[in-house]
Amino acid sequence: MTQPFKDAIGICKAIMRNGYDAYVVNTQLQSEILDQDCLEIDIACEPGYVELGKIFPGLEMSGEDGVVGTLREGGTLFRFYHTDTDDSSHPEATLARVTPTMLRRLEAKGTLPASLACPFIPSSAETYQGFDDFSKGDIRFEGVPDETLRRSYVLGVRAMRIAANFDLPIEPNSWMAIVRSASRILDYVPVTEIMDEWRKVEAENMYKFVQLMFDSMLLHGLIPELAALSRIRHLRTPEAGEETVLDHTIECMRRYPEELPFDWLGTVATMFHDVGKLYAAEYYNGKWTFYQHHRIGAKVTRKILRRLHFLPEDVDLICHLVRNHMRFHFMLTDKGIRRFKALDEYPRLIEMARADIKARDGNYTHFNHNMKYLERAETPEQMLEPLLNGNEIMEFTGLKPGPYVGVIRDALLKAQVTGEVTSMEEAIEYVKTYSERAPR
Repeated sequence: MTQPFKDAIGICKAIMRNGYDAYVVNTQLQSEILDQDCLEIDIACEPGYVELGKIFPGLEMSGEDGVVGTLREGGTLFRFYHTDTDDSSHPEATLARVTPTMLRRLEAKGTLPASLACPFIPSSAETYQGFDDFSKGDIRFEGVPDETLRRSYVLGVRAMRIAANFDLPIEPNSWMAIVRSASRILDYVPVTEIMDEWRKVEAENMYKFVQLMFDSMLLHGLIPELAALSRIRHLRTPEAGEETVLDHTIECMRRYPEELPFDWLGTVATMFHDVGKLYAAEYYNGKWTFYQHHRIGAKVTRKILRRLHFLPEDVDLICHLVRNHMRFHFMLTDKGIRRFKALDEYPRLIEMARADIKARDGNYTHFNHNMKYLERAETPEQMLEPLLNGNEIMEFTGLKPGPYVGVIRDALLKAQVTGEVTSMEEAIEYVKTYSERAPR
């Protein structure tokens, strides 16, 4: 090994001792094309110019494309390029195998392989790096879509996130690159990176993002329990007939933020509210039933959210909403509405029920009844019903059926409201005393 390459290895070790990755780019090729009259060696490394300058005080800025900086030592010029640190890139894109300097030397020798005509040199990541100008009215990858995606497969998820948030279509060739690479996106992109993109989707646009995830087949690998809902049908309305549970879920996600905008966690709960139907589905007597799907769904949702690395407190909240989302669908009594109002996050449960009705074009009879009773829940329970009903009043007073029994009942309720009567014993004594004034 010649001295310049020994020096290059020493430089790489110095970088690595400081906690960064570094390597000599394609040592074999560089040794073959090294010009002894002009010694130049290219190194790929992780740190930027500032961090590299702290390790090598003699580092100088460079105007060359993609070059972080240059260092001259022992008669050799060392160029530093960025190395690929993206966890979501294809394995073959991890190593830079050729640089612009090496290309110039190969061209001068007349031995430039066609495969090296368009080298990829990693650079520091930017939010919209890899995308063409959005002014064209769609989302498209720059250059050859499949090759651009290979450099960072998270761009596939990011493209769908941007498309959902800005309501823009994905350019057909870029879309096909995503569909073709669906399995590789799931293979190489960490779940944490996928969820980081997902969390940047606005609640109002999440239904579009989930639809894109399903259409691209990414949802099938990431959350197969949710994708499987596309194979289950339930009754929308007797007039409209059946629909898939996934179609209903996506429509609910569209409707939920109409009343509670920006509620990201509530929209996620709406996404999972029917996931239990996958496990509860039973076909009997010509129709589908999904008994206890809300409780089953909460258990399944907890498993999914842990797999997606949600925070424990968010897992508890979302599972709570899934478990109780059916409570407001039934016509509740006074006691039932009070039990409902005692639940945490009950306003979100109301909006989940409203979104469900909107998604089905359903009937609001039970919903409106419960909303009226919800107002009554502000009234103390003792102000709604007397401690003794009509039959009990007649039993304790000896009165016969008649209008005066109703008068005593109303008087007892007023006595409860004012605090004059607070127990069953006091109520019995009160009606006995009041009955003595009954007309004979």
